[in-house]
Amino acid sequence: MTERAVKNGADGALLGGDRRALARAITLVESTKPADREKAESLLAAVLPHAGRAIRLGISGAPGAGKSTFIEAFGTYLTGQGHKVAVLAVDPSSRRSGGSILGDKTRMEKLARDPNAFIRPSPAGTTLGGVARRTREAMLLAEAAGFDVVIVETVGVGQSETAASEMVDLFVLLLAPGGGDDLQGIKRGVMELADLALVTKSDGDLKAAATRAAADYRNALRLMRPKYPGLPPEVMQISSVEGSGIAEAWAAMKGLHDKLIKHGHLKRLRQEQARRWFWSELQTVLSEQILGSERLGKEAKKLEAAVVAGTSLPYTAARALFRHILAA
Repeated sequence: MTERAVKNGADGALLGGDRRALARAITLVESTKPADREKAESLLAAVLPHAGRAIRLGISGAPGAGKSTFIEAFGTYLTGQGHKVAVLAVDPSSRRSGGSILGDKTRMEKLARDPNAFIRPSPAGTTLGGVARRTREAMLLAEAAGFDVVIVETVGVGQSETAASEMVDLFVLLLAPGGGDDLQGIKRGVMELADLALVTKSDGDLKAAATRAAADYRNALRLMRPKYPGLPPEVMQISSVEGSGIAEAWAAMKGLHDKLIKHGHLKRLRQEQARRWFWSELQTVLSEQILGSERLGKEAKKLEAAVVAGTSLPYTAARALFRHILAA
């Protein structure tokens, strides 16, 4: 499928910013059917020149930190400033149906009705890292559709919920004020990934606790090496309910993004992300090819059984399977 075919065909609506066309395109790339996979790859190749111009934000935080409430207030502020905002919200998945459990559209009703916003809840499935299998492709499609701010909301936060930081420009960590033991709620590894930390619920009875929490986090972050020399992460207070701190948080994100561009960090970051994406996809394709081959699949099951039985080491079994692949 050529770029001209995309522009002139039904997918021209995608490049024109049609939200329904974008939703259909994401459904296509999320499909596991071989026929759909081929169409999806052609579509992505065609729209790739139109992607890459958005600010990519990862929003993470522990359950109860107010991720959806913040994103609705933040997204509404951005659309009011003339931006087009796409939210790729990754929900926990049902083990039985594989579908999303929470459904972010029901938690961001105002933003979902905004014509300059697009919200796509996707089930995490068995994918680790707090993101869905095809989140990267969905980001490219949203950018091609003209959305200039793409937000990835992760399932949660933890040592395993960090994959979003490997596909966005800025990783924003939301922190809720607690009962004096705030620092224990977030792992050091996640804190080190943060480009910006926002203490939520800084209003009402929790305002004083939020101020104390912000001070604690500032002190903790000073002890950690910043991701970029000379650009330590800020800690800010916000109230999604009152709308306070939202404009300041966006100004901080935009300012940091501009600095990443100026110093060449963003270019190197995206190149490294593309490199990791390639190796991740290579592993997935190899697994699919092995399981899709009757001969290799049978051999893989036999070696797997030996590992489960404790008669073979995983490394030894993997090497044995690789020799079978080379001999094919």
